[in-house]
Formats: sequence, structure tokens, C-alpha cells
Amino acid sequence: MSSIHRQIRTITALVMSALVPLSGCQPAQPFFYKVDDSLSHYMDVATDIEYPDVEQESLSEVQNAQSPLTIANSDNFEMWDLSLREVTRITLANSQVMRQLGGRISDGGQNIASTTPTALTQNVNAAVTTYDPALVESGNGTSTGSPFSGTGVEAALAQFDAVLDSSLFWQKNDRPQNFQGIGSAFFANNFQQDLSNFTVGLTKNTANGSTFEIRNNTIYDQNNNGSRAQPSDWKTNIEAAFVQPLLQGAGTQYNRIAGPQTFQQSAAGFANQIDGVMIARVRQDITLTDFETGVRNMMRDVEDAYWELYFAYRELEARKIGRDSALETWRKVKALQRVGQQGGEADKEAQSRSQYFLFRSQVETALTSLFRVENRLRYLMGISATDGRLIRPVDEPATALVKFDWSTIHSEALVRRAELRRQKWQVKRRELELIAARNGLLPRLDAVGRYRWLGAGDDLINSNRTGVPPFGDGSTAFETLTGGRYQEWQLGLQLNIPIGFRLAMTGVRHHQLLLARERSVLQDMELEVSHQLADRVRDVDLNYGLTQSNFNRRVAAEDEVEAVEAVYDSGRVTLDLLLDAQRRRADAESLYYRSLVDYNRAIMRVHFRKGSLLEYNGVYLAEGPWPGKAYFDALRLSRRRSASHSLDYGFTRPNVLSRGPVQQLGIGPSEPTLEEFPVNEEPLPAGPEIPREAAMEPAQKQPAALPAGTGWNSPLPPPSFSAGSEPGPAPLPLAEPAQMPAISTESVSLEPAPQTPPNPFTANQ
Repeated sequence: MSSIHRQIRTITALVMSALVPLSGCQPAQPFFYKVDDSLSHYMDVATDIEYPDVEQESLSEVQNAQSPLTIANSDNFEMWDLSLREVTRITLANSQVMRQLGGRISDGGQNIASTTPTALTQNVNAAVTTYDPALVESGNGTSTGSPFSGTGVEAALAQFDAVLDSSLFWQKNDRPQNFQGIGSAFFANNFQQDLSNFTVGLTKNTANGSTFEIRNNTIYDQNNNGSRAQPSDWKTNIEAAFVQPLLQGAGTQYNRIAGPQTFQQSAAGFANQIDGVMIARVRQDITLTDFETGVRNMMRDVEDAYWELYFAYRELEARKIGRDSALETWRKVKALQRVGQQGGEADKEAQSRSQYFLFRSQVETALTSLFRVENRLRYLMGISATDGRLIRPVDEPATALVKFDWSTIHSEALVRRAELRRQKWQVKRRELELIAARNGLLPRLDAVGRYRWLGAGDDLINSNRTGVPPFGDGSTAFETLTGGRYQEWQLGLQLNIPIGFRLAMTGVRHHQLLLARERSVLQDMELEVSHQLADRVRDVDLNYGLTQSNFNRRVAAEDEVEAVEAVYDSGRVTLDLLLDAQRRRADAESLYYRSLVDYNRAIMRVHFRKGSLLEYNGVYLAEGPWPGKAYFDALRLSRRRSASHSLDYGFTRPNVLSRGPVQQLGIGPSEPTLEEFPVNEEPLPAGPEIPREAAMEPAQKQPAALPAGTGWNSPLPPPSFSAGSEPGPAPLPLAEPAQMPAISTESVSLEPAPQTPPNPFTANQ
């Protein structure tokens, strides 16, 4: 039995030894006598996605948005006729944030319907708003990671404001003294003292780097020192001091670039912190340029969307013409099929029916594209996505020849482009920073002076002058002070020369490289602008030529359809020739208006590239009105300055920083003339000779005058127009565009023969 027990114990030990490693190391919770089983305070996660507690009222355009227009409810709207001028006005009125369509529309004519408004949701920090210039202006120099956290002009000017400082302290001292023998007769073994110290002063930094100070120090002292004539006394003094930099930190130009710096700051190596009034002014101008760029880009997108919407209407009308002609052909073939005549074969009926549904699908696609483009324009205008109205452009695109003078617009682009102006401000900033950095190569030598009037007495002040000497019974500190008996002065020089100027040399080299970089970037930006402008001028000529060609193609396609229909009715051609002619007519109609819209967009892009797009659209930037109190205070400050005396700050003054405000044509004392922006009146090179009859039929009209509200009614002088009225090799005239069609919601149907099963798609448009 003992052997059996030993075997059982051995087996049990082996099993337990195997199970122990399988269980692993499990931490155990401590045991508590009283535990709240609910554990309501316990959280098993450290972070979670939550919603912020922010109460922000949404725009009414967001709250009142209705169901979007689709082909399923394409008749639930009313027409809203708008001119480009009115669209621009509404856009600017609703634009606290400069909206753009999914970034930047390419110059190649990317379809706006394929873009989505995602600029803000993808990168909210890149948004341009009307608050940006004010944010930079009100910057106080704190670094918060925001692009508007720098020093504003007012904050930079505050460095030269007078500063009043004051302090008042009371102190109680009770100390044991280590005196013995003769010293114990004059000094108490336990020193007890009541001490107070009051100081008030005024400090002023000037534009040339000087610092002036005037200060009053008053001390009250009462103690048990046995050697004192009076147990308590008052001491007061008035001192005036100045610090004048002679080398480093001297001069109006440096101090307005980098701001005033003390001797201690320069010695500690703070001279590379360049952020004075002139740097803040440059930062403000850069922000204004960014704001102008945002407005300009928004106006570009608005005009793009406006003309794209115009084309969407024309595209829809062209596809509807093709659909209606295909429907009529199908009806004819179906009628022949019913009576069993030639031309009503099953293959021809299926072919004509396929053509009809092809055009109908194109109509549905064009209608959806129209709704989408109209929605993009609504977004740029800052209105609801859908409000029961459908915007319809009333302005007609220009059809006359526009030819720009290259030398004029090229020089104008190099001056007026906002991107170049912004980069030039960066160059100016680097130049100013380099001037300030070079000042650090000079030794820091300051002239220091201080003059002090002192007074002491048993009392601080008394209205009656007693003539008692200081510390006499009844003496007053201010009486001694005003008597002028006790005066002190100090005059000297402070010198600080870092051996080798390593830090200053590094700063100068750094700013030299920054300046070289910005200048190189400016040169390449000018090269890029030149190439961009050349491409846009090329597009103007190209799209005008395409418009002429597509117009003649449109006329020829219409003549072809009429001729083929007549021959087909006589039975001399097959059905496929008629269907092909109808497709070509629809394509020619669409291409004509596509090239016409692209031509107007190309003209707009020339103004965009040469920096005159805002004037082209009649938009001008200016500071808004201030409250009446602001004008009242500004007038009072101006009158105070005019009544004061001018102070010469020294022998240096800042160089020219700006050439003045940007000339915005259309506002100001004078209007531009034709001589300021000459336009070449030479026509485009002639294309292949086409008979005049083919070019003018069926419309024999010259281009109509542009209606009010279009981009041409800007303060810029209108370019020279030439329609090429001469026959032969001269440019072909363009037909006057027809009135913008309304979206038709009428249904079309085809009555099939009784033996033909009903088609579910023939009852819809």
C-alpha cells in the first residue's frame, strides 16, 4: 500500500508541476473588507470621442436648406435670373470666409461639376477670412502656434510707450546681535526694526534707442540702534537717468526694425530677436496681400461657375434637341413599321429607338450636371444649397475678338500680381532684418548718466519749513530735498564686446542667406508669372479660333440634318446616315457653346494672371467704416500732435519701406484712360478661306452689345473688338447667342403599336 501511495503522490506532484506553468503569472486584486459593488466611479478607458459643449448658431442658409434638385424632382423649382454683377454682389455680401471649390480649379478648364467644396473641412487653417488683417494688427507678440500670433503694429509701437512702475513694501526685523563690552553700550543685543520702502518711476524708450527715467525713492526706518540721533527717520530722493547707445542699438532705423533693447538684453544675446515696428508693418502688408489673393481666387471661381452654369443650360438644350429629333425619327420609323412599308424594318426601329434613349440618357446627365454646377455657384455665393429656385444666368458671353498688347500686360503682371507683391514684401523684410543683424557686429557702448537729489529728516513732509538740519528734532525729508543741499551725480560708459562676434556673425550670415533665398524665389516667380500669362494669351486666341470653327461646324451640321432628312424622306439614303447627322448636330451645338464659354473664361484668366481680375469684375478692397467714437478720438489725437513740438531723434532715419497704396482702377481721383492700358486692334491671323454664305447662314447678325452687369463693364477700358465682317480670309463672324432656354419638364411619349409591349421609359423625359 505504501508503494501505491508513493506512486499516487508522485503522479499528483508531476501533474501539479505541469499545471503550474500553464496557469501563468496572474496578478491578484487586493482584499478589502468594505467594497462598493457598483464601482460607479470606475472607468475602463482613458480617452473617448466626445462632443464639445459649444453653443453656436448655424447660418440660416444651412438651417433652411431644402432637398436637392435631382432628375426625380426636376420640376420643383422656379427660375431665378441673375447677372454676373448681381452674383458678385451677393457673394461679397456673404463672404466672411473666402470660399473655394475643393482647392483650385485648373486653368485647363476642369469641369466645376466634378469638384466638391472641401477646402475648409480638409484644411481649416488655410482659410482666408475678413478677420485675418485685424488679427495680425492686434497681435501682441505671444506665440500660440497660430499664424496670427506675431507682433502687430500697435504692439510693436507699445515698446516706445512710457511705463509707470511703483512698489510699496513693509518689513519687520527682529534679530539677536552678537555684541559684548563697549559695543553693547551703543547697540542693542536684540535689534528691532520697522522698515518701509516706496518707489515710483516713469521710464520712456525713444525712437533712437535712448532710455530716459525719472524716479522717486522714499524709505522709512525705525529701529532701536542706540547710536541714532532719532529713533526713526525718513529718506527720500528724486533721480533722473538716461542710457544712450553709441554704437550697437543706436539709431532710429535699427530701433524701428528690431525694437529697443537694453544693455543687459544685448549682452545676453537677445539682439537676434528682430520684431520691431517696421517688421510688424511688413507682416501686416503680407496679410493684406493674402486677403486680396483670397478674394481674387474666390472671384475667379465665381466667374468660372457662372459661365459653366451658362454652358450647362446650353448643353442641356443641345441634348434636348437631339433627343427630340431622335424621338421624331423613331415615330416615323414606327409608323412605317405599323403599315409594313419599307423603312419600318425591325432593325431600323430598334436602331432609332436606341438613338432616342441614348439622347435621353444624355439629357438626364446634362440636367444633373446643371443642378450640380448651380449648386457650386450657390456655395460660392454663400446661400442655401436649395431654396426652391434655380439660378439662370442672364448675361451672354462675349463673341467679339479681344487681343491684348503683350508688352503692356506683361509689364502690368510683373507689377500687379499679388503673389509677386507678397514676395517683394518678404524681400523687404529680409533686407530690414539684415540691417538689424549687421548692427550686432558693433560693440555695445552706452553712455550712462544719473543725477540725484536727496533729502532726510525726522518727518517725511511738513507744510512749514523749519530749517532744521537732517535728523534734527522736527526736520522733514522733503524740506531737505527741495533745499537742494545734497546732490549726487554719475556719468560713465558701459562697454560690452564679445570676443570674435561669433553669434553676431552667424546671425548676419543667416539673414544674408535668407535674403538671397527670397530674391531667388522672386526671380523664379516672375519667370513663372511670365509663362502663365503667355499660356493664357495663347488660350484666348485658341478659343476664339475654336469658337469660329465650331460655329461654322454648327451651321454645317444643321444644314446636313435638313438635307439628309429630305433625302431620307425620299428613300434615297439609309436611316443610319440620318441618325449620325443628328448626333453630329447635337455634338456641334455643345462644342460651339463649350468653346464660347472657354473663350470668355480665357479672357478672365488673362486678367487673373496679370493681377487685374478684381477691377475686371468691379470689386475694390478698402477698409470698412469705424465707429464714430474712433474717428472722434483719432481727430483729437491728430490735433494734439499738430500742436506739439517735433523732436529730432538723431542722425539716422528709416529708409523707404513702401511705395504707397496699390492703385485700384475705378476709384480715386482719376479714372484710367485708353493710353494707360493700350489694346492692339489687329485681328487674329486668318484661317482657311470659307465662303461667307456658309459662315453667315442662317444667322446674319453681328455680335450684340454686351448687356450691363458682365465682366466687360469694369472700370478698365474695354478692349478693341473686331468681328471680321469682311468676306474671304478675314475671321468668320459669330452668331448672336439665342435666349437662354428654360428647363422644360414636359413629358414625351411614343404610341407603340398594340403588338409592341409597353416601354416603361418612354413616359419620362
